[in-house]
Amino acid sequence: MRARMALYHAGIACELREIVLKDKPAAMLEISAKATVPVLQLTDGRVIDESLDIMVWALQADDAWMHADRHAMLDLINGNDVDFKMHLDRYKYPQRFVDSGDAEDVHDAHHFHAACEFLTQLEEKLKKTTYLFGDRPCIADVAIFPFVRQFAAVDRSRFELLSFDHLNRWLNRWLVDTTFQQIMLKRTPWRSGDGSISFLHNDEVLGI
Repeated sequence: MRARMALYHAGIACELREIVLKDKPAAMLEISAKATVPVLQLTDGRVIDESLDIMVWALQADDAWMHADRHAMLDLINGNDVDFKMHLDRYKYPQRFVDSGDAEDVHDAHHFHAACEFLTQLEEKLKKTTYLFGDRPCIADVAIFPFVRQFAAVDRSRFELLSFDHLNRWLNRWLVDTTFQQIMLKRTPWRSGDGSISFLHNDEVLGI
């Protein structure tokens, strides 16, 4: 999601191939040993298979989302990608992580509250500015927003009870954002032999 938003924002055209992870096409496995999404193959053959790396690469063409301190933005994103995502996964999918001898409610409470520590950090930043690093969106907003969206969606009523008024406004602003709406359009899963689906309007890069 965040990689697509960066590509769309930067106006970088690519061939889009929607993938069903339970039925990965051979063409994807040939270019990415990780076999995860997203993966972007450039016209020179190079492959980028980390969403944040795709974002940084895309924003070289349009750095409007790179206006704030790069180190500070990437440090906040790292907190999201490492700690917050770990707790999010365990809160969202407890059945994957709860050992047979553990109490699921204790597991849920621990990871819910641990995730909220990071959300509190975001709330404090958003009390001061409209976006995480000022009054304009930056790469940190776009990189972190999809994970906050996931967290809120696990139990929306529970999320609404939290005292995160500024974070809620920030989240809702992104949910109606034009770029987000465009990249979320549903597409038919790609299979070998299918025609091209252009993400924008030309074929400067190839994406899978």
